[in-house]
Amino acid sequence: MSRINVTKSFLPPIEEYEAYLKKIWDSGQLTNQGPLLKEFEDHTKKYLGLERFHFVTNGTLALQLALKAVGVNGGEVITTPFSYVATTSAILWENATPVYADIDPETLNLDPQNIEELITPETKAILPVHVFGNPCDVEEIEKIAKKHSIKVIYDAAHAFGVTYKKKSLLSWGDISVCSFHATKLFQTIEGGCVVVNDDNITSDIELMKRFGHRWNDHQMLGINAKASEFQAAMGLCSLNYIDDVIAKRKQISSVYDGELKDTQYKKPKIREETEYNYSYYPVIFRDEESLLQAKKKLEKENIFPRRYFYPSLNTLPYLENKQSCPVSEGVAKKILSLPLYSDLNTEEVKRITEVLC
Repeated sequence: MSRINVTKSFLPPIEEYEAYLKKIWDSGQLTNQGPLLKEFEDHTKKYLGLERFHFVTNGTLALQLALKAVGVNGGEVITTPFSYVATTSAILWENATPVYADIDPETLNLDPQNIEELITPETKAILPVHVFGNPCDVEEIEKIAKKHSIKVIYDAAHAFGVTYKKKSLLSWGDISVCSFHATKLFQTIEGGCVVVNDDNITSDIELMKRFGHRWNDHQMLGINAKASEFQAAMGLCSLNYIDDVIAKRKQISSVYDGELKDTQYKKPKIREETEYNYSYYPVIFRDEESLLQAKKKLEKENIFPRRYFYPSLNTLPYLENKQSCPVSEGVAKKILSLPLYSDLNTEEVKRITEVLC
């Protein structure tokens, strides 16, 4: 019985990657803003319809750069408790305090109605997450941010290729960051990006990701977030297939939808006017006990889903201040991401759903 993991990296034909490796060997440049990185940034900006796009070595560093660029050091950042731990980790790493606003039970995104009451003079930014690539209520969040003169950084780790109201979801907010980790539907082995809507901030990001200097001209504090030519090469190859990958994931998701129709399982509600990327297939169980039983049955059949996201981040043991977020805490205990990747076939999906049903 073949093993089915929750995800599987899409790999382009090896011959195409080898052709780029030949270019790297010919140029002798492995990193430091090489020609392939520039080519990848240009192609990706065109594909997504963006103006300011910085390719960096991973999505977590992208978050750290964004937080540093808006000056959160020592302040508070309003964020969601329902996300991968990197969202909170980046805030803490920048010496800021995460302040959790509970989520909408339908979309699983940060609920704008819970933001305003948490704003204080120490609030430096709002950091919502487009959970599973599902757009946040970006218009309402923008209204609140403008009213209080607060920057908005979107963790759009799952949102590559998603459009909302006919434009890239990465174009919303002051800054958006995305992950190109190997487990994502679009991967550059490791990698991520920072998308900026301000010329001054984009100049700062460009410097900060390269130690804060150009040659011997040291202008500001920086870190090393430069992506390599090897990552850029994988990105260029992967970009050729992304539309195909999304189409296949959509087809697989529709099989799941058909097989799980009229069952006990709920799915997050996708915001209207969204062109979705089918990055994940999460299902919400009746309760945690039902989830644990199903997970055990699936694993017995060599099928390995993931409790994603779990636990609710406001319950992390190393947080100094605990906050109650009952919706997030409840959802985190009973949500499971089922296997989804572009070469998962219909028979395998039916094998999964037979165990669940």
